[in-house]
Amino acid sequence: MTDAASTAPGKKRPNIVFIYCDDLGYGDLGCFGSDVIRTPHLDALAEQGVRFSQWYSNSPVCSPSRASLLTGQYPKETGIDQIVGGERHTPGISQHVPLISEILKQQSYRTAIFGKWHLGAAPESRPNERGFDQFCGFLSGCVDYYSHIFYHGMPGVQNTHDLWENENEIWDNGQYLTDIITERSVEYIQEQRAAKEPFFLYAAYNAPHYPMHAPKEDMDRYSHLPWDRQVMAAMISAVDDGVGEIVAALKRADQWDNTLIFFSSDNGPSSESRNWLDGRQDEYYGGSAGLFRGHKASLFDGGIREPAILYVPSSLREGEAWCDTDKQEAPASWIKTSHPGRISHEVAMMADMVPTVLDYAGVEADENAFAGRSLKSMLEHGEASPHERLYWEYNKQLAVRSGDWKLVLNGKLDFFKDQPDEVHLSNLKEDPGERFNLAADYPELAAELSADVRRWYAGLLSS
Repeated sequence: MTDAASTAPGKKRPNIVFIYCDDLGYGDLGCFGSDVIRTPHLDALAEQGVRFSQWYSNSPVCSPSRASLLTGQYPKETGIDQIVGGERHTPGISQHVPLISEILKQQSYRTAIFGKWHLGAAPESRPNERGFDQFCGFLSGCVDYYSHIFYHGMPGVQNTHDLWENENEIWDNGQYLTDIITERSVEYIQEQRAAKEPFFLYAAYNAPHYPMHAPKEDMDRYSHLPWDRQVMAAMISAVDDGVGEIVAALKRADQWDNTLIFFSSDNGPSSESRNWLDGRQDEYYGGSAGLFRGHKASLFDGGIREPAILYVPSSLREGEAWCDTDKQEAPASWIKTSHPGRISHEVAMMADMVPTVLDYAGVEADENAFAGRSLKSMLEHGEASPHERLYWEYNKQLAVRSGDWKLVLNGKLDFFKDQPDEVHLSNLKEDPGERFNLAADYPELAAELSADVRRWYAGLLSS
């Protein structure tokens, strides 16, 4: 695919910035409905861009979601359909599937990632071997925010220091990880000011993922909240401050009007008891999925519907109907329709970002090479979503969305909590929280969707 990709002549090529959070719930941003957590910088980005009320991750857990974001494929097609281990020789994403960093680098983009990788720690799987010129961050799924030591919080997992500058292990004990990611991103943008070629920056924040650590000044902002909500809010506010600094750096570098920015998170909020940090075994509900059912690891919408913001400067737009919301019927959601800015109510997914970015960058590529589809025409010309159906698979769960209907097979509410119905059919327009099972009321539809998602999954296994 990369051999066939080429840049259309005469087009100004934009910078691309991905800002990705970790375990961020749909209901935990101000512009997506939170009345508790203050996110003024993300709210401002949303006001100038477009929010998606029906944006889906391709997986309810970290590694597969990131694999889809960076490849435009469904997770199993990348070789990553489970959480990748944190040991230093853990193999990662398939060498046969190109990453957006590799595609853009072939088009003379400069590329950098700062933060969480989690797509393999073996030498051949690391960022510098997968198209990134610069890397500062960690290879595993989570690290202590101050010591940068990987510990899973579960028996039998060896603690390992995990902070890297390209291929070199570095030590920066005491420096808050979110601040490191922000500072390196800002420095990188400043360094590109005089460069002739565009850049791709992937700022992959670990927050608000376990372990739940936040600076005192951020905790003090929310001293009125119980600890679980307080620390979650503080961690998200630190990310929001980082977004503000990245935007300010782009403006100082005179790159704001030529930079496409995408913000989202890998999956829904975690209910894992380890988040308490004190050994208690209670479920943790510090994060909010809004009105949606389920948490991280669930194929109900609480595990996979994500807050998403896309900023495309006017200089890069070609259509006259930039996100024409008048043509779209607003579904029930947690999103604040009163907040300034445009909202797309069309269905989209994380894998759409690679073809969308290539479209805006003028990189010609076969759209059939991706599971995702470019959203450019949807946003600029008022077209409907390019997807008739979306599919998911994770840990014996299967799910499919077709229009307003969604079917979940063998669904879980988190990593361990089953829900009673093997076949669960919902109408998301009438029941966005997936509270009522309509499988018995619409047996033919349930059977058709069940057969369809099983065929899709069988096709993945045979490919």
